[in-house]
Amino acid sequence: MKPVPKNGVLDIEIYVPGKSRAPEGIKLHKLSSNETPLGPPPSAVEAARQAIGDLALYPDGQASQLKAAIAEVHGLNTKNIICGNGSDELLGLLCQCYLAPGDEAIHTEHGFLVYAIQIKAAGATPIVAPEKNATADVDAILERVTEKTKLVFLANPNNPTGTYLPFDEVRRLQAGLPGHVVLVLDAAYAEYVRRNDYGAGIELVSSADNVVMTRTFSKIYGLAGLRIGWLYGPEAIVSTLDRVRGPFNLNAAAIAAGTAAIRDRAFIEEAASFNAHWLEWTTREIESLGLTVTPSVGNFILIHFPDEDGKGAAEADVHLSARGYILRRVAGYGFPNALRMSIGSEEANRGVVAALAEFLKSPS
Repeated sequence: MKPVPKNGVLDIEIYVPGKSRAPEGIKLHKLSSNETPLGPPPSAVEAARQAIGDLALYPDGQASQLKAAIAEVHGLNTKNIICGNGSDELLGLLCQCYLAPGDEAIHTEHGFLVYAIQIKAAGATPIVAPEKNATADVDAILERVTEKTKLVFLANPNNPTGTYLPFDEVRRLQAGLPGHVVLVLDAAYAEYVRRNDYGAGIELVSSADNVVMTRTFSKIYGLAGLRIGWLYGPEAIVSTLDRVRGPFNLNAAAIAAGTAAIRDRAFIEEAASFNAHWLEWTTREIESLGLTVTPSVGNFILIHFPDEDGKGAAEADVHLSARGYILRRVAGYGFPNALRMSIGSEEANRGVVAALAEFLKSPS
């Protein structure tokens, strides 16, 4: 007799993060995890340093200071906010609280891998809605809603494609869902989007009882190492999640750094402008090499390679890695012949373009 996990757990494929090492003696340019090349705001670093002075004390279990800062910046009520150890924890709490064996939850074809992991961990069944042109399809999602559906996950913008749904389409999706189905808007990359028809979801959450929005400090705020996320939702859902959340799920340094970072609006605007410039430049330069790039509004691009021996994504990955440029293989997301590249420093972006040009010109 041996311990046996509950049904569904062993069906989960272990999540594999992006690579983070270069060959010995080669400068590393890590472009595999969508981290900002600008780092965190100096104010956040200093706040974290000060918090480390009280490591013997438990942190504030409600992260009150951080919730107050989020509410202040976004014009929200703190009663509608819950903070998590990264937004991943909050996605897991939603599944834990609203899914049971026999239930279903929907995510899109190329959506974040963590959705299926958390759905299965809750004993429920993930239902995949096909996309159109690597973009979520509202009609395909609604067609798959049944009486068993309890959650719908929508990454907007989506990772790894960088595509997004206009706010009118998101509103149409919510209007087509039964009232008992929770629509989860994962807006991890919202701060990077510069489109007039985009909305992260705050307005929709404020006007509906079955919509929540998750956000993260791991991207534009440069605090991936501290694991900070937050959720904005109806008070009834926030209260439900709070009942099962760990009592001290955010550490003191994370609370202090997040509070300082979200208030540093000048730094965040600078980071968004930097990304907008290099996103456009890198996309244009890589397309000029004859490669296809999925149009992105995030801080990364999806690069598609030709179906030619020696010129595919696997070979390109080897070529780039040998030169210190670490991109992300995305076969697990349904793109076996593509690489995802985070927008990096000027040196990294120019280096990848030059290395790809060399790769494409070399004999197969």
